[in-house]
Amino acid sequence: MAQKLEFDQLLEAGVHFGHLKRKWNPAMAPYIFMERNGIHIIDLHKTIAKAEEAAAALKQIARSGRKVMFVATKKQAKQIVGDLAQSVNMPYVTERWPGGMLTNFPTIRKAIKKMATIDKMKKDGTFETLSKREKLQIDRQRAKLEKNLGSVQDMTRLPSALFVVDIMKEHIAIREANRLGIPVFGMVDTNSNPNDIDFVIPANDDAGKSIEVILGYLCEAMKEGLEERKVEKADAAAADAQDDEDAPKKDRKPRAGAKKTVAKEDKDAMNAAVVGKFAKEEE
Repeated sequence: MAQKLEFDQLLEAGVHFGHLKRKWNPAMAPYIFMERNGIHIIDLHKTIAKAEEAAAALKQIARSGRKVMFVATKKQAKQIVGDLAQSVNMPYVTERWPGGMLTNFPTIRKAIKKMATIDKMKKDGTFETLSKREKLQIDRQRAKLEKNLGSVQDMTRLPSALFVVDIMKEHIAIREANRLGIPVFGMVDTNSNPNDIDFVIPANDDAGKSIEVILGYLCEAMKEGLEERKVEKADAAAADAQDDEDAPKKDRKPRAGAKKTVAKEDKDAMNAAVVGKFAKEEE
């Protein structure tokens, strides 16, 4: 398993800081340790337990070759989430969430294909035959698509899970995932409702350090899953190669069996001839 989360490490990153008491959501009560100076303090023991549970599930998803989409459109999380999602080769959304990204996925795929078509035009020289105005319009369109969908252009089907940093800000993404039955992993602060989240990680979702520590831990677990998948694939390939080498030997066995059959038939014919000879002699 990935390197264990340490209590002091979370404390140092400020993962335990919740929101003001007056902003709290009562559904988060089981994850709140205490209140200090009007601010709720998150129980870090529960954070560690929940993060380990989420890491195990994400590891299995990565190991099975499926995708997890990371969503974080808030300013302090964009860069961190983008870098960590790229490190595990997963799709992510750090700009505005395009409505219908999940529930209207075929339309999103069309927009992604349009990007690919523009790139193809630039490669094969078709782009150069266009007028200056058309070139400008296509370039602007390509830049807009790249900004909103560039990070998901390798996604050919719906993700198997969604990871959300701020569940209040990304409520549309969560609603779409819930409608499609896609499991949602989320960093949940004391002002949020955790009921729509399948894997709740109670943590401070505003501090960059807090996001980095939690997400870094989960991505390490996913890397382990991806490595295990590579090893399994290599073992399967080696087993297939071994089977191919053994195949000629297997082919020879039926031929040996065929010889036995022929030999048996010859024996029967010889026996019949001998019986016939004795019958003639008796006559």
